[in-house]
Amino acid sequence: MTSTTDPAPQPEHPTPSPTSGPVPDPVPVVLDVDTGVDDACALLLAALHPALDLRGVTCVGGNAPVDDVVRNTLVALEAAGCRDVPVARGADRPLLETPVDARHVHGDDGMGDLGWAAPTLAPDPRHAVALLRDLCLEAAADGRPLTLVPLAPLTNVALLLRTHPEVSSGIERIVFMGGAADVGNATASAEFNVFHDPEAAAIVLDAAGDLGIPLTMYGLDVFYEPVVSAEEAATLVEAGGRGAAELGGRLVAFQCERFATSAATIGDAGAVCAVIDPAGVSTRPLPLRVELAGTWSRGRTIVDRRDWSGDLAHDPHGEAPTRVDVALGVDGPRYARLWRETLAGAAGADR
Repeated sequence: MTSTTDPAPQPEHPTPSPTSGPVPDPVPVVLDVDTGVDDACALLLAALHPALDLRGVTCVGGNAPVDDVVRNTLVALEAAGCRDVPVARGADRPLLETPVDARHVHGDDGMGDLGWAAPTLAPDPRHAVALLRDLCLEAAADGRPLTLVPLAPLTNVALLLRTHPEVSSGIERIVFMGGAADVGNATASAEFNVFHDPEAAAIVLDAAGDLGIPLTMYGLDVFYEPVVSAEEAATLVEAGGRGAAELGGRLVAFQCERFATSAATIGDAGAVCAVIDPAGVSTRPLPLRVELAGTWSRGRTIVDRRDWSGDLAHDPHGEAPTRVDVALGVDGPRYARLWRETLAGAAGADR
């Protein structure tokens, strides 16, 4: 959903034409996931798109218990033919909250109940926080800082930034899927990832502000806009071979069937699209806080859109110390096309 107070982008921009200039180096990225139907869609895109260099994936409990998340992540990477990316198990519960899951959305196994065989890939022996630390420090040493893309509750990232603040030199920015400037989904106020571990989200905001790490919030205000139709999903499924296109198509089809709709969002994959094609999303730098104490609003991301040029001396809280680039509009068809074409192109290359 787009913001009700900020203008949406133009309906659809053409895909930029190739130029004869130098091709930029792929952006080194690490995903933190709770796979999840839409996390799987994001993993397929990150593994396949030539603009990204997927360095690692870390797993956290959220949409499904963490062991299911690890399995689902390995299944998605194997479908994408991505066998050399380390995948590490992380936090199995929030810092304080009682764990919940979203299997009513994602299926009993967390990934569409497809019944696919267990992956042949094995997870990395390191804890997710250790893998994140190592990858960030390696990136700093190479002079190519990572873009960290959390698509899940922020537990692993909070633990990383508080226990290993030295990693900040290896992080270019954090683009996270979570929060909302408008309405929630887990509650009327709170989006699921932040609701699942609000303390972790608050810690990440605070730590990133302290360490000078830029943050972008790709939240519910744009999350639902990039959609793939059931017909487009069926075309991807026809690629067969248990590859990325078939898996992506089946995940979209599962959502269409579960919710009796003719199209479904690619959800978390939109945040990966925003790294590949930032011109497709409009953002504003705004002060952001996480509500930790409200009876009805715990886990809400409070996005402050007031004009701070006026006299707000009566506000006892003042401006939030951390400003975040908040996504308020997205070209949904552009991102959906980017996702579809990447998966379909990979299927064509395999033939």
